[in-house]
Amino acid sequence: MAFEITNEMLVGSLMPVIVYWVYGGLYTILGYTCNNYRLHPKEDEDEKNFASKKTVIKGVLGQQFRQFIATNLLYMITRGNGAEASSGQSTSFFVIARQFIVAMFVFDTYQYFLHRYLHQNKFLYKHLHSKHHRLVVSYPFGAIYSHPIEGLLFDIIGGTMAIYISGMSPLTSAFFSSFCNMKSVDDHCGLMLPWNPFHIFFTNNTAYHDLHHQLYGGKYNFSQPFFSIWDKILGTYMPYSLEKREEGGFKLRPLKEFKN
Repeated sequence: MAFEITNEMLVGSLMPVIVYWVYGGLYTILGYTCNNYRLHPKEDEDEKNFASKKTVIKGVLGQQFRQFIATNLLYMITRGNGAEASSGQSTSFFVIARQFIVAMFVFDTYQYFLHRYLHQNKFLYKHLHSKHHRLVVSYPFGAIYSHPIEGLLFDIIGGTMAIYISGMSPLTSAFFSSFCNMKSVDDHCGLMLPWNPFHIFFTNNTAYHDLHHQLYGGKYNFSQPFFSIWDKILGTYMPYSLEKREEGGFKLRPLKEFKN
């Protein structure tokens, strides 16, 4: 049986990449003009992080190339098995909405337990996950900067699992993956903009994840990218408050009884 990469498959694998850089670029521009909504001063991105922006960009591009290959392999395999036989047919809004909800829950569940384990296992944290935490002060295009093996575990396997279990077509999965990328960029953008729809619909937002990137937050707020339910159920949720800084922007402050 011959396999071929169709236009639908190319859209499904390239759209999330384009969305990542366009959305990340938008937030990068806003970062220069919205100082009153920043969680950290702009200069902290260079002074407090342990990876240069050039290194981060190279790492992200490598991760996206691996995702491109994995996504198209998934499409070819599922087409070959007949799982995507209906990918060229129209799908109702309600079916797509159900697929999104299922995929979001699967992705969140998988990522919570894997993410928590990578923090609890000292060997895996040192050799894998610590690379992502070199960005103490996160910024938009560093959202998926990670060790290649971690990228495989988190995004490629986790995303593939969510797409496959939910039964998405390549085109629907393109929108879901793009949505995931937008949410991930948003979580790492370092801006608490008042009109941000992600902050309206999700309590797991920029501040929520930024707290996890701080030294005192490494044992809390593992949930990503959508909900905070697993943190709240399993006792790893750290509440916080936002205080205005005199020089502009916000200061993220964990509640005292949770800080230690």
